[in-house]
Amino acid sequence: MTRALSANIILLLCLLTACNQQQAVQKLDDGIVVTLHPRADGARQVRLQVVSNDIIHVTATPADTFSTTPSLVVVPGLKTDGSWQLIESEEMATLVTPSLRANVSLSTGEVTFADSTGAVILHEQRGGGKTFTATTVEDQKAWQVRQVFESPADEAFYGLGGHQNGQMNYKGQDVELVQHNIVDVVPFLYSSKNYGILWDNYSISRFGDPRDYKPLNSLKLFTKEEKPGGLSADYYVGDKIVKSVIEDKIEFEYLETPQVDNFPKDVAQKGKVVWQGLFASDVEGPHKFLVYASGYFKVWVDDQLVLDKWRQNWNPWTNKFTTAIKKGEKHSLKIEWDPDHGGYMAVKHLDPLPEKEQNDLSFFSEVADEINYYFIKGDNADDVIGGYRRLTGKAPIVPQWAMGFWQSRERYRSQQELTDVVKEYRKRNIPLDNIVLDWQYWEDPKWGSHEFDATRFPDPQRMVDELHNKLNARLMISVWPKFNKGTRNYEEMSRNGFLFARNVEKKRKDWVGVGYESTFYDPFNPAAGAMFWHQIDARLNRLGIDAWWLDATEPDMHSNLSLEERKINMSPTAMGPGAKYFNAYSLMNARSVYEGQRKSSPDKRVFILTRSAFAGQQRYGAATWSGDIVSRWSDFQDQIATGINFSLSGIPYWTMDIGGFAVERRYEKATGETLNEWRELNTRWFQYGAFCPIFRSHGQYPFREIFNIAPEGHEAYRSMVYYDKLRYRLMPYLYSLAGRSYFEDYTLMRGLVMDFPADTHVRNIADQYMFGPALLVNPVYEYKARSRKVYLPESCGWYDLYTGKYFEGGQTVEAEAPLDKMPVFVREGSIIPAGPEIQFTSQKPADPLTLYVYTGKDASFTLYEDEGVNYNYEQGQYATISLSYDEASQTLTIGPRQGAYAGMLKERKFEIVWVNNDQPVGMGFTARPAQVIAYAGKALSLKRP
Repeated sequence: MTRALSANIILLLCLLTACNQQQAVQKLDDGIVVTLHPRADGARQVRLQVVSNDIIHVTATPADTFSTTPSLVVVPGLKTDGSWQLIESEEMATLVTPSLRANVSLSTGEVTFADSTGAVILHEQRGGGKTFTATTVEDQKAWQVRQVFESPADEAFYGLGGHQNGQMNYKGQDVELVQHNIVDVVPFLYSSKNYGILWDNYSISRFGDPRDYKPLNSLKLFTKEEKPGGLSADYYVGDKIVKSVIEDKIEFEYLETPQVDNFPKDVAQKGKVVWQGLFASDVEGPHKFLVYASGYFKVWVDDQLVLDKWRQNWNPWTNKFTTAIKKGEKHSLKIEWDPDHGGYMAVKHLDPLPEKEQNDLSFFSEVADEINYYFIKGDNADDVIGGYRRLTGKAPIVPQWAMGFWQSRERYRSQQELTDVVKEYRKRNIPLDNIVLDWQYWEDPKWGSHEFDATRFPDPQRMVDELHNKLNARLMISVWPKFNKGTRNYEEMSRNGFLFARNVEKKRKDWVGVGYESTFYDPFNPAAGAMFWHQIDARLNRLGIDAWWLDATEPDMHSNLSLEERKINMSPTAMGPGAKYFNAYSLMNARSVYEGQRKSSPDKRVFILTRSAFAGQQRYGAATWSGDIVSRWSDFQDQIATGINFSLSGIPYWTMDIGGFAVERRYEKATGETLNEWRELNTRWFQYGAFCPIFRSHGQYPFREIFNIAPEGHEAYRSMVYYDKLRYRLMPYLYSLAGRSYFEDYTLMRGLVMDFPADTHVRNIADQYMFGPALLVNPVYEYKARSRKVYLPESCGWYDLYTGKYFEGGQTVEAEAPLDKMPVFVREGSIIPAGPEIQFTSQKPADPLTLYVYTGKDASFTLYEDEGVNYNYEQGQYATISLSYDEASQTLTIGPRQGAYAGMLKERKFEIVWVNNDQPVGMGFTARPAQVIAYAGKALSLKRP
C-alpha cells in the first residue's frame, strides 16, 4: 500500500469518526442529546439538560423521541439559570458548569458527575446501568425502568419519604415506594456525599432490590420433626389445637385472597396459629423476609425473637428482617399469630442479590415513558435540599398558629363536645391554638356532602365564631376525596365524569354503620379539582374554617385491597392509567385545595394536613402526618426515624399522632400497671411531639386531651403541660425557623448528618436529631426507662437544656431521663430567642424577648417576624433582626431591624441570659436575665458580664 493511499484511508477514517461523533451528539439550548447504538434492553438516546450550575436533568429512552408530558413534580416553566459549555472528545461529551462536570459516554450512555476539579461525585453503573423492559398497562405500551449507580462502601443514603421500619441509613437497604396509610412516598434521595437524586416517576417504585418477594416455599421448608415439604401449622381455639397441617405458604394477605375467606372463623375470633419448623437454601448470603400482618404476631429465628408486634386489623403493615444463610445450613423458624378478632398475615422471602449488587444505588419503576431523574450537587445537606425545592417549589410559611399545640381525637361527636374541650384548656391555662374535627361530623350516609349533621352540630357558624372570637382557637376539619353514592356532590361529580368508577361498579361498601357504596374523585383532572374545591368552599370555607385535613389521600378507597386492585381502582385518571400515576394522588389533591383557597380567600394562608405525600407537595402549603400508627413503644420509636428521613426528603412540615392512633383493647379500660404504662407512653410521646415541626395529639379512645390522660397534679399531667408551655416559650425560635425554611430552604427537623457531616458516628443514629440549629433532641421510647444513652456530636460542646451543665462533644453519655423530662442538649455557640408565657400564639407579641446565649463558640441567629396569617411576606412585608455573639470579645450584637410589616412591634425589651461552662443556667420559666436592654430597631452591642 502506498503512503498516499494510507494517508487517504486515515483521513477518511477521521472524517467518518468526526461525522459519527457529530451525529451522536446534538446540542440543545439547555444541554445535549447523545444517540447510542442500543442493545435490546438499553437506551437509544440519553439527554442531559442544565437546570442550574448544580443541577443536571437526565432522561434516557429506548425510543427515537423523548416524552413531552410535563412533570407533575417539577414546577411549571422551570428555566435554566446556569452557564455551561460543551467539551467533546472521541469517547465522551461533557457538560461543564462553574461547579459541575457531567460526562456522557458516547458508546454506552453512561453518565458520570464530578465537581469542578474532576473529582467524581456519582457515576452510573459501568455500561450505563439503564434497563428498559417493555410492558403494557391498560392497553398502553410503556416501560419498566431501572437505573443503577455505583456507590462506595462509606456512602450513606437518606430521605425517600416517611417509612415505618425504623430505618435511618438506607445504604444496602430496600425501600418500596408505595403509598400506604402509614407510608409517605417522596422519591428524593440525599447522599452523605452531598448530592441528591430526584427520581421523577409516579408509579410504584423501589429503591434497592427491584424484585418482588416470593412465597415462603421459595425456601426449602421442613416441619418441626424435620420432614421436608412445609412448616408444621397448629390452629388453636383458646388453648386447644383444632387443626394441625403442613403448610408451605402463609398467604392470608388481602380481601381478594381466597385463603382470607376460608380462614377458620373461630380461630380468627378467639384463637391463634403457630407455624414451626426449619428452613434452608442452596443460595448463600443475606436472605430477606417480609411479614405483612395485623393482630398480634411474633417471629423467632434460631430461637431469637426478631419481631413482636401488634397492628389494628383494618391496617396491616410490613415488617422485614434478614437472616444470613450458608448452603446446606438449617435454621429454625417459629411464627405465632393471634388474629385478634380477624386479621391478615403473609410471610414471604427473597434470595440475596449477587454480592456486587447489594450496595449499589438503584431506582426501579414499574411504569414509565423513560428514565427521568435530576442530579443535585451541594456543599452540604441544606444546599442539596435547596436544589430539590428549586426544582419542586418553595415551602410557604405555615400560619403561626399552626406551630402551636393542636388537640384532636377520633372524634368530637358534637358541637358542644368540641367547644367544651377548648374551654377546658383555657380554664386550666394549658396553651392551645388548634382544635381538630375528625370525620363523621356529617349525617350518615352523606359522606362527601361537607354538611354538618344538624342534630349534633346545630349551628356550625356559631361554633366557628365562638372558637375564633371567644376562645381564640382555630378549627381544622377533615375533608376526604370520598363521595357516598347518592349524595348531591357525588351526583354532580358523576355527571361530569369526575369519579373513579370501579369501586361503585364492584358495589364495595365501607365499614361505616351499615356500609355504603362510595368512590373517590379524580384530582388529575383540573376541572374535577376545581369542583372539589368549589364544594368545600360553598359548605365549609365560607364558615371561616382555618385549615383542611385531607385524609386517605393514598388514595385508600377501600382498605386491604391488593396493590393490583388499588391501581385499577383509581383508573383511568384524566392523565392515564392509575398504575402510572399511583403515587401522585395526594400531590394533585393538595393542589386542588391550595390553588382553590388562594383564589377564594387570598388573604388567608392555606394550611393542609395530609395522610400521604409526594415530591413537590410542600409548595401547596401541605404538612404530612405518619398515618394511623399504633399505640406501642416500638411504633413510637419508629416515628423518630420516620420524621427525620421525611424531613431529609425536602418537605419541612411533618407530624404524627402523639400517643399513636390505634389502641390495643387492654388500654381501653386500663387500671393498675396498664394504666401506668398508658400514661407513661403518652407522656414520653408528648415530650417528643413538642419538638416536631407540627405539635399534634390525636388518636382513638381513650381520649387524648392532657386532662383525660392523667389528673392535674399527676407527674404525667405536669410533664405534658410543662412541654406545652415550653413549646410556646420557644415560639420566636420556631417561627423564625419557619421563615428560614421559606427564604433559605431550611429544614427544621434535622438528621445529625446534616449538621455534623464529618462525624461518622452519626451516620446511623435513628433516635436523635437537631431541632433547628441549637437543640439536640433525644426521645425516650422504652417503658420505665429513666436514662438513655445520648451521643453528643464532635466539633462542639453541649449544654443540658434544663440545668446548663456543660459536656464535651464527641462522646456518649448516659443522660438522666426522669419521667417528667426528656434529654435535650443545646449546641455550644447558639442563641435561642424565647418569648413570654402565652396561651395561644397571637395572644401578645414576643415582648420581652429573652435571648439565651450559649457561649464557648461564635453564635448567630436571625429573628424573623411577620403578620402570621397572610401572604404579605411574599411581597416583602416582614422584619428580621440579626443576633450574633463573638466569643473572642465576648460581645453580643443585636443588629438593626430590617423590613417592616403591619402591626410590627417597634420597641421592645431584650432580656439576656448568658450560659457558659463556669456559670450553668437552665432554660426555665423563672430564669433571671443578667441584662435587660431597650431596643427600638437600631443596632446594639453589649459585653458578657
